[in-house]
Amino acid sequence: MNFQLPPGGILLGLGCDLIEVERIRGVLERQGERFLARVFTDEERAYCQEMKHPHKHLAARWAAKEAVSKCFSTGIGAELGWKSVSVHHGARMEPLARLDAQGAALLRHLGGTHVLLTLSHTETTAMAVAALVRAA
Repeated sequence: MNFQLPPGGILLGLGCDLIEVERIRGVLERQGERFLARVFTDEERAYCQEMKHPHKHLAARWAAKEAVSKCFSTGIGAELGWKSVSVHHGARMEPLARLDAQGAALLRHLGGTHVLLTLSHTETTAMAVAALVRAA
């Protein structure tokens, strides 16, 4: 086997979010492009739109953004915007959090070096857990 676990370190913050997939589907149906443009990066939108059921993947990314905002103890708002956190994939298709300049500045301010992220979804719910970590 040729794989490596993400770098460990000291846990600074932990966040979790759970959302009903139907909630995202409903907002998507009512607001469409306006909702997508406000909350998701182009990269996230492109990935989710390729999927058979985009709303499930969008819901998981919504949960990821909320989980990251919770591990930073800020929530989504002035200190961390919706698009400050973008979910992308690593070499093994593992979910990774990409932070924009605002998110990266907050990460440094809190003494963190990286964010660990995991996502999951079913037909009805999506969830994410995020950990703010400082390299040991």
